[in-house]
Amino acid sequence: MKEKPTIKDLYVANLSFETEEEDLRKLFAICGTVRAIHMITDQKSGLSKGCAFVHMTTAVEAKDAITTLDGTSLHKRCISVTAALPRKTAVTAVKAAPEKPKKTRRPPKRRK
Repeated sequence: MKEKPTIKDLYVANLSFETEEEDLRKLFAICGTVRAIHMITDQKSGLSKGCAFVHMTTAVEAKDAITTLDGTSLHKRCISVTAALPRKTAVTAVKAAPEKPKKTRRPPKRRK
């Protein structure tokens, strides 16, 4: 029998662009020990995209963070805290993408 995967990673959305890693660390410390935080930023500009991943120490702490912090106001924004979806490997992402039908090009009509 397969064991249910334990959720320790959280996805935090609707963050203010001024939110910093330390702000999230202080907020999530209410629910337990924060192991890591990854702020999502634009690759070209380096600016925040308004979301982050928070890794808690235990699944119990993560579940507590979801129930306690989802809908909380941070920097005048109502944040969303959910369980992060598992990462897809490059192979499964390619297999999951539907194939696009190839377009065939008709030859131009010849004038008489």
